[in-house]
Amino acid sequence: MSDLEAALAALKRGGVILYPTDTVWGLGCDATNARAVERVYELKQRSDAKALITLLGSPSDLERWVDGVPEVAYQLLEAAVEPLTVVYDRALVPPLAANLPAPDGSLAVRITADPFCRELCRRLRRPLVSTSANISGSPTPKRFADIPKQLLDAVDYVCTSGRRAPAEPRKPSTIMKLTESGVITIIRP
Repeated sequence: MSDLEAALAALKRGGVILYPTDTVWGLGCDATNARAVERVYELKQRSDAKALITLLGSPSDLERWVDGVPEVAYQLLEAAVEPLTVVYDRALVPPLAANLPAPDGSLAVRITADPFCRELCRRLRRPLVSTSANISGSPTPKRFADIPKQLLDAVDYVCTSGRRAPAEPRKPSTIMKLTESGVITIIRP
């Protein structure tokens, strides 16, 4: 079984995976599975009041998961040269897990450029949760070797792809809030 197939099987069973993204290594699960989302919060030891990022494989998937995507969102995504996470006003719940969006109903979404993540999203046919592979409050791991053993031992599957350290350490995405009326606020440059 390939790495991609093993990760996909774990996700379909409602598991949590540790996987490489286009930013940092992430903890992830099926974004429509409330129990799996809950487990991600538990593993990170993070309050569910702090929302998680959702990965999509293509901008064409946005309107399946977000209510009221402003037209400017597509222009921002097309112009982005580095990973960009956009926080939209309203998640579509269901089909997304009710415990995934922020308490105000907003949803943070990144269209992944990473081929492994894109293929996971395509084959799963649902978005992936993506949050940095660390315990809440601890430094974000820049490389696979920096991931805490506690997390490596606790997830259902650890991907083998992407373990080689990149020439430059990866960094988290830029995060901006985009209201339905098109107002942009930078949250994390």
